[in-house]
Amino acid sequence: MNKALVLEMAPTGTLRVALNMINFLLISGKSPEGAPVGVAPDLARTIADRIGVPLQLIQYGSPGELADDADKNVWDIGLIGAEPVRAQKIDFSTAYVEIEATYLVPAGSGLKHASEVDRPGNRIAVSARSAYDLWLTRNIQHAQLLHAEGFERAQAAHARLGEAKTAGGIALRRALELAPLGEHTHHVQVAVA
Repeated sequence: MNKALVLEMAPTGTLRVALNMINFLLISGKSPEGAPVGVAPDLARTIADRIGVPLQLIQYGSPGELADDADKNVWDIGLIGAEPVRAQKIDFSTAYVEIEATYLVPAGSGLKHASEVDRPGNRIAVSARSAYDLWLTRNIQHAQLLHAEGFERAQAAHARLGEAKTAGGIALRRALELAPLGEHTHHVQVAVA
């Protein structure tokens, strides 16, 4: 392995990889020892193995917290969604996965298409500072965004009668309880930061 590349990727001699622990598609759980498991930790291990250095996984409770530490020299690579706002201070690789995202609405909702969501009087619950929130903030002009700390709280806000008509984000989590709109709003590309 090229020593200059290893030094650039892991300047401390250990590859420090930041993980967004609330993305259930990339972090599927924890091992019996408490270590994160899933696509993101597997990718981190593969990179560390290929450059021949030990791995340290650094766990973050939200993608916003992970991005906040980008210039603090606490991690070498971060596994979060590539977003123009984040790209102001983070360099992203090409995407290693693309996650479809749409709106979720309660069963029986009058909203049938994503194009109906961005209207006055509609409220969208979204996990604060997630890639979905950043996309919605740039693109929603008429509906109101309700920012919640984490996906579960965004869904709780969505579930409370009258608080939100839709939830923006990954359309898989509660597919049995909520009906996703048939038209996708955007794709989130997750890349190595």
